[in-house]
Amino acid sequence: MQKILTLLILISAMNKLMAQDNNLYEKKEFIKGADTLRYRMLHPANYQANKKYPLIVFLHGSGERGSDNERQLIHGGKLFADSARRQQFPAFVIYPQCPATDFWSRIKREPNKVDSLGKFSFPSEEPIGPALGMVSQLLDSLAAGGTVNTKKIYLGGLSMGGMGTFELLWRKPNFFAAAFPICGGGDPQKVTVYAKKFPIWIFHGDKDQAVPVGNSRLMYNVLKAAGARVKYTEYPGVGHNSWDNAFLEPQLLPWLFKQKR
Repeated sequence: MQKILTLLILISAMNKLMAQDNNLYEKKEFIKGADTLRYRMLHPANYQANKKYPLIVFLHGSGERGSDNERQLIHGGKLFADSARRQQFPAFVIYPQCPATDFWSRIKREPNKVDSLGKFSFPSEEPIGPALGMVSQLLDSLAAGGTVNTKKIYLGGLSMGGMGTFELLWRKPNFFAAAFPICGGGDPQKVTVYAKKFPIWIFHGDKDQAVPVGNSRLMYNVLKAAGARVKYTEYPGVGHNSWDNAFLEPQLLPWLFKQKR
């Protein structure tokens, strides 16, 4: 009984700490015409209005879609809100939330498809989707606001957000300084639009049943062939939640913040 009580106390304490971290992210809305993008924004530690700071935008997975402007912080929110990291790497951090009716990237699901990529393909001939289009416009607005170092804008995402990361890279070439897609996938034919000397670090688990690891292996190979400065980390025995491993990588943030467009 005492062990159960101790465990419950620990869980409660962890939940309180997570809530405190998430509360550091201000709730925001970006409105264009009839469209609204909900997002959370973390300001740099010791923010000074006369300085320019790096900007990180992180795209969540499909399970965090909605309109509560909260769920998107479940994975990774604590990474950037950690007080020591905020002191070491002061930056704006943006977590937009994709509506439940949309998807960050343009994809086609082909249930009968049998290969290393699973059921996914990425039809790049289609126009940008509503949610990702709003993210693109929000980034343009922030970049023009005078407080963002436009040479140090970084993009990351997991699962659906990893797919959105690969798509936004070719939708906005020469905009980002580096990217870190986790357990995602993308259109290999679009890589040459942005790849030349571009720093990108890809993560995936080799036992991923939701988004097969073949997607990241393919993108790594075509990025390398196209001249990208690409790193690839594959976790043996890890399933779809490879973001847990990626967020624990001690060199992720040091590597990211070294990059400059």
